[in-house]
Amino acid sequence: MTATTVGYTGGTTEKPSYRKVCTGNTGHAEAVQIDFDPAKVTYEQLLDVFWASHDPTTLNRQGWDLGTQYRSAIFFTNPAQQAAATASLQTQQEKRRKPIVTEITPASAFYPAEDYHQQYLEKRGQASCHIGLKSESATPSAEPQSKSEGSIWQRLLKTASSSK
Repeated sequence: MTATTVGYTGGTTEKPSYRKVCTGNTGHAEAVQIDFDPAKVTYEQLLDVFWASHDPTTLNRQGWDLGTQYRSAIFFTNPAQQAAATASLQTQQEKRRKPIVTEITPASAFYPAEDYHQQYLEKRGQASCHIGLKSESATPSAEPQSKSEGSIWQRLLKTASSSK
């Protein structure tokens, strides 16, 4: 990954604040925009990490956080990402008893969250990223790696090339 940004997407309100998103009236989900180099990590590997890092069977909830802004969602930027996400969801569903409620939807405007939300848990000494990726024959790892966004519930997967 070359960069991550915490923010909001999938809703109708322009330039939402955390406070507005928490009302549930903006339609936005809390998300992480991930810029990555496909030569080092594939989109499919990021999808594997997505599924391993949260419970995709809980509707509008991740951990203790409740509300539509905590929905499980994958926001795709092109048809290839849509196909990969859909195939990945189907594969994951075969491994689970409960139905997966993850949305797979086109990416819309992404609004970076306030500065205090960037690296939120790390700034408070409460967490470090528990997810690691290795390049080439990479597989997701549950081993502690370098600190990053902590446990953010939704992931916005976006290639570096599509954000430029």
